[in-house]
Amino acid sequence: MNFIRRVLSTVTGIIVFFVICFFGLLLIGLLFGSSSDEVIQVRSNSVLELTLDFPIRDYADKTEFVEYPFLNEDEKNGLFNIIDAIHYAANDNKIKGISIDNNFIIAGISQIKALRNALLKFKESGKFIVAYADIYTQKDYYLSSVADTIYMNPVGMMEFKGLYSERLYYKDFQEKSGFKMEVVRFGKYKSAVEPYLANEMSDENREQVFVYLNGLWNEIKQDISKSRGITSERLNIIADSLLGRTAKLAKTSQLIDRIAYHDEYVNAMKHAVGIDTNEDLESIAIADYSVYAANKSTSYRSKNKIAVIYAEGDIIYGEGDEKNVGHGIMNASLKEAREDDKIKAIVLRINSPGGSALASELIWREIELTKKVKPVIVSMGDVAASGGYYIACNADKIIAESTTITGSIGVYGMLPNGKQLADKIGINAEQVVTNKNAVTYSFFEPLNDEQRAFIKEGIVDIYELFTGRVAEGRRMNQDDVKAIAQGRVWTGVDALNNGLVDELGGLDLALQRASEVADVEDYNIEEFPVYEKNLDEMLNDLGLVKAKETILKEELGEENYRVLKEIKSMSEKKGIQLLFPYSLEIK
Repeated sequence: MNFIRRVLSTVTGIIVFFVICFFGLLLIGLLFGSSSDEVIQVRSNSVLELTLDFPIRDYADKTEFVEYPFLNEDEKNGLFNIIDAIHYAANDNKIKGISIDNNFIIAGISQIKALRNALLKFKESGKFIVAYADIYTQKDYYLSSVADTIYMNPVGMMEFKGLYSERLYYKDFQEKSGFKMEVVRFGKYKSAVEPYLANEMSDENREQVFVYLNGLWNEIKQDISKSRGITSERLNIIADSLLGRTAKLAKTSQLIDRIAYHDEYVNAMKHAVGIDTNEDLESIAIADYSVYAANKSTSYRSKNKIAVIYAEGDIIYGEGDEKNVGHGIMNASLKEAREDDKIKAIVLRINSPGGSALASELIWREIELTKKVKPVIVSMGDVAASGGYYIACNADKIIAESTTITGSIGVYGMLPNGKQLADKIGINAEQVVTNKNAVTYSFFEPLNDEQRAFIKEGIVDIYELFTGRVAEGRRMNQDDVKAIAQGRVWTGVDALNNGLVDELGGLDLALQRASEVADVEDYNIEEFPVYEKNLDEMLNDLGLVKAKETILKEELGEENYRVLKEIKSMSEKKGIQLLFPYSLEIK
């Protein structure tokens, strides 16, 4: 009886806990559901703090909770929300200048370039931009180099050394573990699967990495050279000899202007806004000011709209979410924008290394249907490669950043194989079949020549389709497309020269071209996709399901966890892939 009583009390406690959680969420929603209507105060003589201590995404995401609409979210901390806020601040009399302070920015090179361009535009207002850091990473310095005055802690450090990219190779690991990847690819530069086939980088892959890294580095040097008045040749010497590694060396090399402590930096800003050093400096964080600027900007309404549809992340077959470009939600967004009479044109913003060939084709088809109704302009972000280029190639116009990584027109197929692993641990798989090719694939058996030939045939067909789509969309000869394909990666500058893109510029230029084609001068922007969430995803966000990832990171270490995650990701990809050559991490 005591046992039953204890069980009942435990069950009752669990029920009470979930009831409390439910009403707690309801109360939070009622308390904070109207937060978007709160007025963020910006005081006179304020400095806008451009502290970007969070991962920068092109799109901050709109989220709707089906059962609990009071929890709907429309974040304003995406890249273009920040850029809009910087533009708004230029004409805001309460904002006297911008401070870039100890960032450790987590963003792509094209994203940083877009921020720099917005800051350069801001400087035309005559307001100041200053920067300070204890430690300047290379990306931090690239952004901060736009400032009028750059400060550095007396014992600070700077990373200014050029770019590099590192790739791990798993061939020996596969042999030792018995867990292998069966690979079929098309395109000599299609190196996404190269780490599973070799222990070192191929000459073709090394060539393309060297070319595009130098292309990115040249863009970075040119921008810094214009802002700092240092020649590109001199910047190379500084990088080669690490002549910015300390505050004194950085100042001697003219990378910075002043060596100072943070309190001295703050006092300098006080002087710039015209207050005494014993007074408090008014400031507002960019995350808050982005909401403030967005609310102010929405006061203007036009009957015309331009849709901006964000394709950010790997392309997958399925619905998709904030991290993945699913054909389901992409096609729904395109259809909704196509059927809305107020939307006069569509800008497709792509920041994707590609993924599923099937999903890419399905999105391509939806773009074809949309083009018959209204213009579609593509804006490329940090990367729009492989499948990311597939869904761009039939747009009316393609605009890329000079630092965009694009192309990678190639195909591969990959299947995990555990035959050797199974043999090592004493597992044997036996099959019984009714027909010769009933076993098209088994995890416990290596691919035979016939199976491999079937897969190769499918890959060649998709490669022909891919290059044909590009040729049709870009009005090129298919043989000319194949000459720049083979999985080869290009920067935006090179892609402009070989015909893969039409112009160089950011989202602002894409919107301008969309308005020109649609013949509208005044318009509002409507952003897609809108993501729907349910109660399970709410619990996910509360961290009840994320503990496993945290434990693995603690046990394996960050680098080992990254390797494990990459192998797991590659083994989970279904079907033939149009994917960027490898996981991009430029350092």
